[in-house]
Amino acid sequence: MTPHVDVAPESELQAMAPEGVSIHATRVPLGMAGPGGATASMINPPWFPAELDRMGAEYFRSQGLDVVYHAPAALRSDYGEVYPGQLYDWARMHVPTEAEAIFVGGNGFRAIGAIQALEEDIGRPVLTANQVAFWQALRLAGVRAPVVGYGQLFAKELPSLQ
Repeated sequence: MTPHVDVAPESELQAMAPEGVSIHATRVPLGMAGPGGATASMINPPWFPAELDRMGAEYFRSQGLDVVYHAPAALRSDYGEVYPGQLYDWARMHVPTEAEAIFVGGNGFRAIGAIQALEEDIGRPVLTANQVAFWQALRLAGVRAPVVGYGQLFAKELPSLQ
């Protein structure tokens, strides 16, 4: 399921899909709803309001993460008009050195194209909303086909539900 106004999730999931995996989406009306101990830098789309950014940081803190930085990326705020190179440059300039990982929120934020370059350059995992959702969907579906070029997350097994 994807928000009715958003094409980014489908295109990003399709780009990451290994051979033999197809993506099928259904549109739903857009609405908002409100691994412990690690430190993370949370980057949100420029169109996220301050309140949504704050709620995201509070959620991750409630899950045991130390959020050392969170903010909407100060890039163009035209929905769907931010490109991976812009995100890469902005993240390189703003991610604190104490962050052990970067999370890029918002499934409408086209971010998967920046994952590999950021991981290579900063030496830390980069997680995006669409990448994490796809990783979990593949693992829950039992698909073990390799996904290459979209982050070290795809080398990780889904934790046991027990």
